[in-house]
Amino acid sequence: MAGQSTYKPSNGFTKWLDDRLPIMRLGYDSFVDFPTPRNLNYWWTFGGILTVCLGIQIVTGIILAMHYTPEATMAFNSVEHIRRDVNWGRIIQGTHAVGASMFFIAVYIHMFRGMYYGSYKAPREILWMLGVVIFLLMMATAFFGYVLPWGQMSFWGATVITNFFSAVPVVGDAILQLLRGGFAVDNPTLNRFFSLHYLLPFMIAGVVGLHIWALHVPGNNNPAGIPVKSKQDTVPFHPYYTLKDGFAIVVFLIPFAWFVFFAPDILGHADNYIPANSQVTPTHIVPEWYFLPFYAILRAITFNIGIPFTDITFIDSKLGGVIAMFGAIVVLFFLPWLDRSPVRSGGFRPMFKWFFWLQVISFIALGYLGSKPAEGTYVVFAQIFTAYYFAYFLIILPVLSRIETPKALPASISESVLKVEAKSATTA
Repeated sequence: MAGQSTYKPSNGFTKWLDDRLPIMRLGYDSFVDFPTPRNLNYWWTFGGILTVCLGIQIVTGIILAMHYTPEATMAFNSVEHIRRDVNWGRIIQGTHAVGASMFFIAVYIHMFRGMYYGSYKAPREILWMLGVVIFLLMMATAFFGYVLPWGQMSFWGATVITNFFSAVPVVGDAILQLLRGGFAVDNPTLNRFFSLHYLLPFMIAGVVGLHIWALHVPGNNNPAGIPVKSKQDTVPFHPYYTLKDGFAIVVFLIPFAWFVFFAPDILGHADNYIPANSQVTPTHIVPEWYFLPFYAILRAITFNIGIPFTDITFIDSKLGGVIAMFGAIVVLFFLPWLDRSPVRSGGFRPMFKWFFWLQVISFIALGYLGSKPAEGTYVVFAQIFTAYYFAYFLIILPVLSRIETPKALPASISESVLKVEAKSATTA
């Protein structure tokens, strides 16, 4: 999509460098002169926001690692030492902790935007799958990081979540012992999680590079969901979208900064400010809020799967919950082939819109239910929303692809932009 490079070295040094290592040409072609659809809205700015979030997490994480002690009897106090005694430690630690939540807010918006506008459809399947890989790595990184403060919720969260691996047939116990470094969550577990928490962000950065590369092959999707047909449909990435992304990043950083400076602990659990104690179990063990939808799916499977009216069980409830939890993410890999509609954008799919927004509501409801005890009506509603979550991907989207009659698409991106501008002028 980018076409022939228009980069011209401005002086002797840049020409010398360009002949040997054309990194400036790559940057210019990818982030300055790259032709970008002219109708991108602010939902498309979350890619840049996520890049900033990743940078913040890596920088603050490296600084925190210089002062953190990954040892079971010292970890909790080392975090308090950072907060109280290290210069700017309270701000750095708060930025890192709040940054995890802001990172997930941005990534959930980014993913649902991609789902609504069909950004996973051909020829962007690899782009979408790399995004799901990034999401998986983010979840693993966040889980390992949540254990490091070695508070009550950290310790018991690690105990409960790692214990689910024991449900895997044959190799479950071996995986559990490898992950924990022993038969219980203890100092070897903390060392493993610290090492992985430090390593994975750099893996995320590498996959992000592949993600951007995969994006620049077919180019950006757009709200109309139609391909670029002429140069009039595009504008250079700079200055149009660098300014737009820059403005969105500043707006995003305002609530980010508010949490860091005024309420850095509000997104955490109160029990995690109590040192870990293996002899005292918290009343209600919950993970961080960004894991809650998947935690609700895990706990929604309260029944065994086997031959009805017999004692023969193929999958017990514990293994079923683990399969459902991981399946809720794995199903995203197959989304490009589950939704076979030739129309990308949900804006032109009247039936799709209703089911999509029900899916968003379902996901939010699962997040709420994941924070509640696994009992009574909470479990019933979790099962209902879990059923809809999977039905949306495995039943609704394939059926809609066959029966839905989409609205007429505009002839080009330019035409869709002009129609919107004309409509805005009329209403004004």
